[in-house]
Amino acid sequence: MQRDEPSTADDAFSADLLRGHTDTIVLATLRRGDRYGFEIYKTIRDATGGAHEIKEATLYATYRRLTKDGLVEAYWGDESQGGRRKYYRITDAGRAVYRRNVAAWVATRDVIDSLLRTDRTDRTDRTDRTDKDTPR
Repeated sequence: MQRDEPSTADDAFSADLLRGHTDTIVLATLRRGDRYGFEIYKTIRDATGGAHEIKEATLYATYRRLTKDGLVEAYWGDESQGGRRKYYRITDAGRAVYRRNVAAWVATRDVIDSLLRTDRTDRTDRTDRTDKDTPR
């Protein structure tokens, strides 16, 4: 059975749109509790039903940057199952940055929705319009 694959343009658009929000996505995941690196990766992947994965290399660079900036703290967990895992926890500064980033995202989304003339209650009516509906 074949799967419908999204077009390259769709992939590029969604990847570009999400790329600038990796820090906020990681901080959101850590708001729910401390997690180790690969667990964060799986949480993000699973939250999108596998539709979006952030590359592990990107995530580990993000962890280093967030730690350096004081937004998360890293610590080594116990060796309860296999090797030691490095865990990450969000700091108060990280929570503040998360709240600011989400507020900025909501404001940006609202502006884009306005510019694209979309809204959740009237989406089909607005997207069905054609140039012939526009007065000249």
